[in-house]
Amino acid sequence: MNFYLLKELLIKFKRFIITTHINPDADALGSQIAFYLILKKLNKEILLLNHSDTPENLKFLDFDNKIEKYVKEKHIDAIRNYEVIVLLDLNQANRIAAMEKDVLQSNLIKICLDHHQNPSEFADYMFCEEDYCATGEIIYDFIKETNIIEIDKQIAIALYAAIMTDTGSFRFPRTSPKIHRIVADLLEKGADPTEIYEEIYGKFDYEKILLQGEAIANIKLALNGKVSYMIITKKQLEKYNASEADVDGFVNYCLNIKGVVVSFLFMELQNGIKVSLRSKGNIPINKLAAEFGGGGHFYAAGIRIKDYKLDDFIPVLLKATQKYVL
Repeated sequence: MNFYLLKELLIKFKRFIITTHINPDADALGSQIAFYLILKKLNKEILLLNHSDTPENLKFLDFDNKIEKYVKEKHIDAIRNYEVIVLLDLNQANRIAAMEKDVLQSNLIKICLDHHQNPSEFADYMFCEEDYCATGEIIYDFIKETNIIEIDKQIAIALYAAIMTDTGSFRFPRTSPKIHRIVADLLEKGADPTEIYEEIYGKFDYEKILLQGEAIANIKLALNGKVSYMIITKKQLEKYNASEADVDGFVNYCLNIKGVVVSFLFMELQNGIKVSLRSKGNIPINKLAAEFGGGGHFYAAGIRIKDYKLDDFIPVLLKATQKYVL
């Protein structure tokens, strides 16, 4: 990956927009904040702009309270007049949702950094490599290889949160010796693993815990016990005042059941269905997701469906899963 080209681009231009994908996770937001801090040290003019609100448990990353939610009437002039947009932790333009059309039609120089599989070539500069465990790892390597800035405590916190979460707290297959050496460096720079874990996983609202309990209590098994799934309906989301971001991670409870190798979380939305998919062993769950227009990683992927009702899509997905588990 040509990190020196990226460095040249950051030095050359002055006005930057930084964005990430819809319903951002800690890798998305940690990478966004880390990149913001790089540009801030370079004295650039920066706008942090996302389609989605920042989830409550990740607001600590945005310590300067700089991230804005995209409103076309408010931000279209910036999209027309800034020089560069940096797109982080995504490799499909539709992942910026409401911003997509305006960004693609703009004259902004588009720079993409990502670690997901099967990228589309929508940006002018693609710094994408699927062997990385997180976009945060890419940014760390960029800093270290080019010496563009020094990593301070806030950057260390942002990158630690990105890497810790996207490695499943250092238990997913891409957790390499290199990752632990990176983390050691980030701890030496001031990242506190106890505090960061507590912010992300230890401060759930009471209503979210109740929703989690209800979802776990209704987990179902299929395909000879090799598949498990849970369902969250619009009614439940309304009952517990919950959003999509509030149920991130619920699907992992399904995968923890003995004998289960594939798990799904079906979530009913106002305009369709969202499915989170997980697997273990040698099952490429991203290939299953791709059959329905979704994508992701080997062990973690997602689908968004608009043409099915929830009760109709579940058996369709289970049937398609058979060839992977039976």
